[in-house]
Amino acid sequence: MSELPEYILDRVFNAPREMVWRAWTDPDLLARWYGPGVDTIIHKFDLNPGGEWRNEMKWGDKSDLSKMVFQEIVPQEKLVWHHSSSDADWNITTNPMMPDWPRVLLTTVTFEDAGSTTKVRMTMVPIEATEAEIACFADAMAGMDNGWGKGYAVLDELFSELQAQNS
Repeated sequence: MSELPEYILDRVFNAPREMVWRAWTDPDLLARWYGPGVDTIIHKFDLNPGGEWRNEMKWGDKSDLSKMVFQEIVPQEKLVWHHSSSDADWNITTNPMMPDWPRVLLTTVTFEDAGSTTKVRMTMVPIEATEAEIACFADAMAGMDNGWGKGYAVLDELFSELQAQNS
């Protein structure tokens, strides 16, 4: 496959860029919206190139572990990380629920002022992926807006709450 599938999600948030950045980089705020409808536990969050974000999403007696390794950080402008499923020791592994899911996704999130609002663009691209992983990711892209949309709806509520506290 010559052209890798790229998931792109653009969204404008009714909040200043500093606040939107904080929601993506403050582990307490991030845990409130990342993985809506589940209990999100951030085990580690080292916001530095090479630093790790170790994330657990729990529902009932099930758990999904992810490890993100930050590649690039430009404060209030850009976050880039490698996103992978992990085992209990935080080693990169095959996704237990989707065996053909890419082992590593290059995720880039950019933040841009748009008047009093903030434009966020998130992209995800499989890297070092097999043909089966690329096909699995391409097939799943159409449904990814649903999950991210639910998280972004929680973010909208969070920004309203934060702005009310600041006024």
